[in-house]
Amino acid sequence: MNQTLASKPLYEEVADLIREKIFTHELAPGSWIDEKSLTIQFGISRTPLREAIKVLASEGLITMKIRRGAYVTEVDINEIAQIFHVIALLEGNACKEVASSATDQQLEFLDGIHLKLEKAAADRDIDRFFELNQEFHDKIQEISGNRWMRKVITDLRQVLKLQRRNSLTKLGRLEQSLQEHRQILSAIIARKGDIAQELMINHLQQGQVAAS
Repeated sequence: MNQTLASKPLYEEVADLIREKIFTHELAPGSWIDEKSLTIQFGISRTPLREAIKVLASEGLITMKIRRGAYVTEVDINEIAQIFHVIALLEGNACKEVASSATDQQLEFLDGIHLKLEKAAADRDIDRFFELNQEFHDKIQEISGNRWMRKVITDLRQVLKLQRRNSLTKLGRLEQSLQEHRQILSAIIARKGDIAQELMINHLQQGQVAAS
């Protein structure tokens, strides 16, 4: 059955559909992208499909191999550690920037996200906690005002999704993560940039340990 495509540019919608297949592991890491099969499934020509593949390759989700075609990217333990290291440095720097330059209104908004995070933790709502956890990190990046940093972090986090592991489901990690968020937020509100930076780096390093 052909899947109905939305009104956005065709190749972008195709990229969305393939990206979802990758994140759900319908297209598993290392698997070959069968262009003929996908064009039939989506009811499209190869041109928008190949444009979509270029988009996903730029995000790191697809790897192009000479004379062999496109494959879903595989990431090993060492690569995951490298990705977490880069994200930790960038987000740590964002925390330092936010602590020194955020307005009171921006800090209130960040605090509001954290209050919702506390409630999700109390309700043991993992899905909601995960959503708010990401919102908390995204807001810090937004307030820092560096769109290039945000683009790099977004792309790297896309690649991390290939491992299909949620460290928050591990016993005790949700509570530990929440406590780490409390400390980060407290340091930011107190305008202690160096401490906030160090706490964020440690927070992401702990996330890496839990995900490994």
